[in-house]
Amino acid sequence: MSEPIPYLDLGALARELDGELERTVARVASSGWYLLGPELEEFEREFAAYCGSRHCVGVGSGMSAIELALLAAGVGPGDEVIVPAYTWVATWLAVSRTGATPVPVDVDTSYNIDPDQIAAAIGERTTAIVPVHLRGEPADMEAITKIVSDKGLLVIEDAAQAHGARCHGRRVGGIGNAGAFSFYPTKNLGCLGDGGAVTTDDDELAERVRLLRNYGMRNRYEIESAGVNSRLAEIQAAVLRLLLPRLDGWNRARSSLADLYREAFAGQDAISSPSSPTWADPVWHLFAINHADRDACAAALAEGGIGTLVHYPQLPHQTPPYRDRWAEGAFPVAKALAASTLSLPLYPQLDPDACERVAEAVLATVRPPAAP
Repeated sequence: MSEPIPYLDLGALARELDGELERTVARVASSGWYLLGPELEEFEREFAAYCGSRHCVGVGSGMSAIELALLAAGVGPGDEVIVPAYTWVATWLAVSRTGATPVPVDVDTSYNIDPDQIAAAIGERTTAIVPVHLRGEPADMEAITKIVSDKGLLVIEDAAQAHGARCHGRRVGGIGNAGAFSFYPTKNLGCLGDGGAVTTDDDELAERVRLLRNYGMRNRYEIESAGVNSRLAEIQAAVLRLLLPRLDGWNRARSSLADLYREAFAGQDAISSPSSPTWADPVWHLFAINHADRDACAAALAEGGIGTLVHYPQLPHQTPPYRDRWAEGAFPVAKALAASTLSLPLYPQLDPDACERVAEAVLATVRPPAAP
């Protein structure tokens, strides 16, 4: 039997680093400084420069980054925030944590928010929009910005899955009023636990996020605001500093593997794979196909030792916090995509031969059986 192909192998990254990860952790551990120290300051400077932003503020998670960016911009109870109908529920939960109400808009076949439907969702209480660059594929920020700019709405980019992606030549996270990143271990740029960051060119917003992430405290015991405890630890910042110079190379490796998949599935009626507009430079956090019989395909691949995942089993509006607020037929594109989506193995250390084996296994599920 062939060697299993896991959906994701985080250990492969550590093996590639050949001890550097362990040495980095040991260096910080022996320094005696674990929070809000020099490693975080340097990472914030480096990641801001990478994203083309003036500021980066490290926080505890990607969801916290969205929440704190919105709070820092003044979003709160009574406000409405436009979000895509297809995304990880954390995008919606971050809005709810501020006291504001998420207002979903259906997606198009790119899985990202449909710009043509945004205007109809804007109401008197709308204060912001959180477009998501899902799967590492940029949302059309040029179209979104054009729609909301004359309304005075904030644009907070959810770039949790899109480290390094470009939209019309600009890095995501550096286009709207602020960007929110996750450094969860599975991300293109991931640390050894939870972590996140807010990027922005707005001096006041950045300073407000810094205040809010640390209990609302600028100086010890001088509480200025009702903040939270959401800080990116020194060890995590040091790990991210180690990995950041490798990110573009790893993203190129992801792109090469995505090209192999797309070439293999070209012209298949029963399988559709992502296509990118000319203005987009995706980074392929996920490679998801739409398969006519997704569950049977996943089962067949599992029998052959190939791992897959479904992103996401429930759309946000179908989860308990939001269920029963929308009609059964709401968001038809999102629902149709969710019913057929299957994410295939894709990470920088995946061997191209393994990638081709995955593609062949997928194709075998839609080919007619050989004649006896």
